[in-house]
Amino acid sequence: MTWLDKVLALFALAGFIGFLAVLVGFVWRLDLIVVVTIGVLLAIYDFYLSLRGRHRDDSH
Repeated sequence: MTWLDKVLALFALAGFIGFLAVLVGFVWRLDLIVVVTIGVLLAIYDFYLSLRGRHRDDSH
């Protein structure tokens, strides 16, 4: 993963979090907040794994 890939992935993650923050800001429901929080945490974890290069290769 090159530095440009990392920057673009971070930009995409920030856009994803920003979009969901606007959604939660306008629709203030506890169940939506829980689902969005879980989704954001999974996206951050996936970003962390891709930075460390620990993804399993399931292609074979």
